[in-house]
Amino acid sequence: MAIDDKAFIRLNYTGKVKETGDVFDTTYEDVAEEAGIKNPEKDYHPMILAVGSSQLIPKLHEEIQKLDVGDKQSVEIPCEDAFGKRDPSKIQLIPMKEFKKQNIKPFVGMPISLEGNPGIVRTVDGGRVRVDFNHELAGKDIVYDLEIVETIDDNEEKIKGLIEVYYGNPNLNLDDVKIDIEDDVAKINLGLIAGFDQRTAQEVTLSKFRVAREAYENIEEIEKVQFIDEFEDNTPDEEAEEEIPEVLNEEEE
Repeated sequence: MAIDDKAFIRLNYTGKVKETGDVFDTTYEDVAEEAGIKNPEKDYHPMILAVGSSQLIPKLHEEIQKLDVGDKQSVEIPCEDAFGKRDPSKIQLIPMKEFKKQNIKPFVGMPISLEGNPGIVRTVDGGRVRVDFNHELAGKDIVYDLEIVETIDDNEEKIKGLIEVYYGNPNLNLDDVKIDIEDDVAKINLGLIAGFDQRTAQEVTLSKFRVAREAYENIEEIEKVQFIDEFEDNTPDEEAEEEIPEVLNEEEE
């Protein structure tokens, strides 16, 4: 039986460039280590995927919906259905003086961001810097090795899967996340770490919006999502502070 577009699944995958076989993403730690792309901040395990969401490229979602739990399948996706063809208009020449204004010394391979668009420096030639704003996999046909591990029925587990994908804080411990679902409202308490997120308020708000949108669009029982920020008073007790010097004085005597 094909997987429903509203289902949540646990999925293992490895993404490779068809022409070279180079691995660019995977849920397997040993595969990432062998390919030289292991991220020490990433917890490698099957990801939870909302099949009807925007977590993966549309063509890959279509291929996943043809599979069933337990299936292992390799699928090929042409560049136009993956990360797009290379667009020459996305390669820009930027005057060196623009980098000097920000006290930046560009070098080949350096990642930069311009007006929120990520790019990479391709050449540095005198007074001009050539920056490529195409996706790094643009123009490349892709192969995904897929394994459908299981379907997910528990709504709290579904939401935690969305948080892991969309919230974007590697220090967040999903075991500390509290989720209460009542009367089609999901109340999410991310725990104390969320109160000290080092990202901008705009970035945090966008991350929360992505989690909320995917939850109410893909989980039938949820129509609204609320995030609850939690803080604790860790100020030492005043009476305890007063007792400390008295004990020390006794020992000194």
